Amino acid sequence: MAQIFQTENFIVEAADYPHVTRKDGGHIKIYPKVRIVDRTQLSPKLAIELMRLTMLIGEAMTVGLNNRGIDIGRINYHDDGNWSVFKPEGPYLHIHLYGRAKSAKIQKWGDALYQPQRDTGFYENCEPLNNEDIVEIKKEIEILSRQKKYQLTEWGL
Repeated sequence: MAQIFQTENFIVEAADYPHVTRKDGGHIKIYPKVRIVDRTQLSPKLAIELMRLTMLIGEAMTVGLNNRGIDIGRINYHDDGNWSVFKPEGPYLHIHLYGRAKSAKIQKWGDALYQPQRDTGFYENCEPLNNEDIVEIKKEIEILSRQKKYQLTEWGL
């Protein structure tokens, strides 16, 4: 996965094998650096940090991809892990950010996401975010991070 951003406790990456193809809105994943099964295991401080991060990255993804010509109208935030229940290590906390483009062709605007198992072949032609998209999202993270809304002190961090 291509890293977009990180904090002391979390990593933000563009999915190499996205569930939503780039032109339909793209796919970013946020996960803690230490394996956590689900959000109930987060400390209050980590929970606050994760909420701030999902907001910051979601806004940067929206603005950045719109700047790149992908008409993002909304971000869907998913805390899943369903596919990992049968793996020996089990599920782990990770948040998916799915861009929802108004002009989407596969994951159509206004429809619920269609997310069959990976082995169905549904995702084979899904294009990941490219380097230029990632650069633009990083630029927006930097700009947004300076806003009072995202200042760490505003969040008690």
